[in-house]
Amino acid sequence: PLLQGCSSPGLAMIRPLLQGCSSPVLAMIRPLMQGCSSPGLAVIRPLLSRVMAVLLFPASGKCFLYCNGLMDHLYVCQNGNGCTAWYKAPGRFTGTLDAFVKITRNEGIRSLWSGLPPTLVMAVPATVIYFTTYDQLRDYLHTRMGSWNHYIPLLAGALARLGAVTVISPLELIRTKMQSQQLSYRELRVCIQSAVAQDGWLSLWRGWGPTVLRDVPFSALYWFNYELVRTWLCRQAWLDGATFMVSFASGAISGTVAAVLTLPFDVVKTQRQIELGDTSKPSSTWLLMQRIRAESGTRGLFAGFLPRVIKVAPACAIMISTYEFGKSFFQKLNQEQQLRGL
Repeated sequence: PLLQGCSSPGLAMIRPLLQGCSSPVLAMIRPLMQGCSSPGLAVIRPLLSRVMAVLLFPASGKCFLYCNGLMDHLYVCQNGNGCTAWYKAPGRFTGTLDAFVKITRNEGIRSLWSGLPPTLVMAVPATVIYFTTYDQLRDYLHTRMGSWNHYIPLLAGALARLGAVTVISPLELIRTKMQSQQLSYRELRVCIQSAVAQDGWLSLWRGWGPTVLRDVPFSALYWFNYELVRTWLCRQAWLDGATFMVSFASGAISGTVAAVLTLPFDVVKTQRQIELGDTSKPSSTWLLMQRIRAESGTRGLFAGFLPRVIKVAPACAIMISTYEFGKSFFQKLNQEQQLRGL
């Protein structure tokens, strides 16, 4: 099959447990290397979200979020008193590069990696579930779908992300609650018990819908394009299996395409989270998209285009190439163990 033509031989020998072992490694490496490959974008993008928040919600002084590809990060701004130094710092940014230079000059290079610890805590379980589920679903569907093999990455990627989002959503909500109200663990437990008693266990999955609308299409497009690009690059280079650089380039290209096509959903997700804490009923996703388009034009739905693309492309490249390297390592380990047993 077309999409299997470039797969590394013997990867099916890797057990799901070993596939899962490859995921935590990239979950820890990716945020660190992401800061090196796209420094400051995790800090710059909230600034652009702040501008959009001021335009759409001038009276709001609560909080805003941004997504780094794995999860959302909440920044608290209660009447300007809870903001970090770089958020409150005066000055105007003319673009991504200008913001990067000014933040580094005023706050130091370490500020570009702010928020790394909570990112690592959430990244490990999310990445293990996501990648292991994708590989298992892809292998399973290859034996079931026959002539529809071209669409297997699309379906497997969507289902894998849906499962990961569903499992991680309560943890996201708990972390967001702690950051937004600065609750202790005891207060957080009381808050969760109260929410469950009032609205049931489904209350722990608030925000699941907008997250799915953004992440599931992204994953479906990402994996579909990744498999196609990887196969094409292998054929062009006359390779039997994808090398580290082939996986890296394929991840960057497919991540860029998926990021551009799903950017409006990311903007809507951010704006809905900006409304967190409002007593009024939040707008639906479609109504909010219409609102943004009416107030800011079509360009408003693609706010933060350049930072998102520059950030997502290296992030996806690091993510998939590291994962493929881990799988290859365990494949060779299994082969060596089998040879020793002969």
